[in-house]
Amino acid sequence: MRIKDCNNTADFRKLARKRLPAPLFHYIDGGSDDEMSLKRNTEAFNNVRLIPDALADLSSMDLSVNVLGQDIDWPVFCSPTGMNRLFHHDGERAVCRAAEKSKTLYSLSTLSNVSIEEIGALTAGPKCFQLYIHKDRGLSYAFIERCKQANFSSLCLTVDTLVAGNRERDLVTGMVIPPKLTLNSLLSFMIHPLWGVNFLTSEKFNLANVSGHVEEGSNKLTSVIDYINKQFDRSITWKDAEQAVQAWGGPFAIKGIMSVEDARRAVDIGASAVMISNHGGRQLDGATAPFDQLPAIVDAVGDKIEVILDGGVRRGTHVLKALAMGAKACMVGRGYLYALAAGGQPGVERALTLLRAEVERDMILMGCSNVKQLNRSKLHFD
Repeated sequence: MRIKDCNNTADFRKLARKRLPAPLFHYIDGGSDDEMSLKRNTEAFNNVRLIPDALADLSSMDLSVNVLGQDIDWPVFCSPTGMNRLFHHDGERAVCRAAEKSKTLYSLSTLSNVSIEEIGALTAGPKCFQLYIHKDRGLSYAFIERCKQANFSSLCLTVDTLVAGNRERDLVTGMVIPPKLTLNSLLSFMIHPLWGVNFLTSEKFNLANVSGHVEEGSNKLTSVIDYINKQFDRSITWKDAEQAVQAWGGPFAIKGIMSVEDARRAVDIGASAVMISNHGGRQLDGATAPFDQLPAIVDAVGDKIEVILDGGVRRGTHVLKALAMGAKACMVGRGYLYALAAGGQPGVERALTLLRAEVERDMILMGCSNVKQLNRSKLHFD
């Protein structure tokens, strides 16, 4: 199978599995505990059916939305994901370039392998930085100032990762950063020599935004679980989130919101948006799916704050269902990581192009020429 043979997320997943050593594939693919929330994130969309209209004038289409203060050409953008260089040697550079070509927003993780400053210089497209609050609060607030200097357009604060979820696949495969051969992973690394050559002949693995401040992950071997548990601050409160909103002074999202009460708190502290997310099913297993929570949160705060859906989006129809339910836009993470692993920037470009084409085709089949026409009258609830 080649990139051009991939027609959907499932195809890119199959190709990524062939090209990545097992610890790295399962790091992308896995969830926590029994992975019930991971499965439910996508299955939740099946509880709602679409109701199309006929004989509408569809000679022109408008998929554009304004989200986090930026106009983007279609209502899907790239969720922040860490350590992209593990999956392809071009890493975050490949994804941000592909997002710019797709005329959508790119989100950079705190735990990226490319720095805030380099991404700021690399793309003129809209950029969001995803903030984790470290125990070193000075480091965390320095991120905000660096993003201002690098012309990032928005920030989001992830609030659901005070401790790492029980990601048992990582424990079984021996997933550590930087990657290291272990008895569990030796054979898998040996049968993926191309990945090894690219990894060893490219720049040194580095957590670029924290390098020089935090040894773990760059100069010191650690598991992802240990990094989170040692470095992230469990004492943060809504007051800290409010201070971050004020320090930034621009479009600011709270990522990891799952309850109506927390969505209301986000409004109260002056956030611009909430990103409904259970961290891709990688944190609290058994947590409800973002799509399940979407109607209640939209009904409670949708007239006061942007509501963005993050989790389980695999198809254009999923996007339409979320928008009809009241979401402003959707985010994808695994969808582009599989494609990155499968084929670098061309893979991500193809994945985004295919998903956009699905959204537009499904809009036509729905009889809608503008995303603003999507509302709950277009949905049938099981």
